[in-house]
Amino acid sequence: MALNPALKKRLPLIVAGVVGVALIVGGVVWWQGKQRWEATENAFVQADTTEVSPQIDGYVVEVLVADNQRVEAGQVLIRLDDADARANLAQAEAELSALQAGVQNVDARAAQEQAMIASRAAAVSQAQAQADLARQQVARYGALAEKGWVSQQRIETERAGVRTAQASVAEAQAALVAEQRAAGVLGSTRTQSVATVEQARAAVDKARIALERTVIRAPVSGVIGARGVRVGQYVRPGGSILSIVPLGDTYVVANFKETQVGRLRLGQTVEIKADAFKGQPLTGRIESFAPATGSEFALIPVENATGNFTKITQRVPVRIRVERREGAALRPGLSVEVKVDLKSAGTLTFAEAAAAPVQTAAVAGPVAQ
Repeated sequence: MALNPALKKRLPLIVAGVVGVALIVGGVVWWQGKQRWEATENAFVQADTTEVSPQIDGYVVEVLVADNQRVEAGQVLIRLDDADARANLAQAEAELSALQAGVQNVDARAAQEQAMIASRAAAVSQAQAQADLARQQVARYGALAEKGWVSQQRIETERAGVRTAQASVAEAQAALVAEQRAAGVLGSTRTQSVATVEQARAAVDKARIALERTVIRAPVSGVIGARGVRVGQYVRPGGSILSIVPLGDTYVVANFKETQVGRLRLGQTVEIKADAFKGQPLTGRIESFAPATGSEFALIPVENATGNFTKITQRVPVRIRVERREGAALRPGLSVEVKVDLKSAGTLTFAEAAAAPVQTAAVAGPVAQ
């Protein structure tokens, strides 16, 4: 059917009007979306993966976990051959028992020395009493000799008795001093023996720790990954044998352009979309801003002190906390798309967080269970 000539002339104007209205509506929608959301596709799921390493060397005799198995903190993962560790512990305990017996022997000798000291002290007292009696006898016979009632020979005999008694006192005192010095030597010997016992007890504790370390336990809860250990393998301290991924504590690191981060605030709501979970948007919140751009943490930092410098927009990593009840499905390494709701409540801006880093720790609030 032929078009009306007048309509035919107005058709380009009508099409242009429709296109113009569509552009206006699209522009308004785009502008409103730009005002409401800040988005990026440069985002990835991450988790604080724990690398499990043995603390002692030895042969693996038992592997109690499989790939991709969920484990709880403290669960036994691997057992190493503990024959040497048990022998070392038995030897250390035997040496400790021998040294403790030595201390008991010193204590018994010290008790005996105390008894000897008491005996020597009694002997000194007895000798002093004999000496006092001898001096009294000399004084008494001296008074009688002045009256002529006692011979001079008797006086000399009594005086000799005094000298003998004094010599006995000196001998008893010397014996007492010798016993006291022997007791002092035993005291220093006991101190040395006790120190040796403590050293042996430390050796026992060290051997017991080495035995306990033949059993490798999960330090955190999570899922086993990168299990590279097998029965019969010889492992050494520091070598990674498996990884534990805490899937319930995953988070997203979104790399926003430096022209975008100025509008972001800590605590703002984030909508997360993952290709692996179509139609299942997740929710998160901005937890922190990185202290530098991603290029600063590269193995080979970019050197811009050249004559042919070209300005490239840098990206700042932003950490996003995923709600735990939803984030348990995420796997580290997945790429996601994030959209930050700029109208949601937030606290510190990117600049304020950099100026007051101490206040950024608790802005995200409690994690939802």
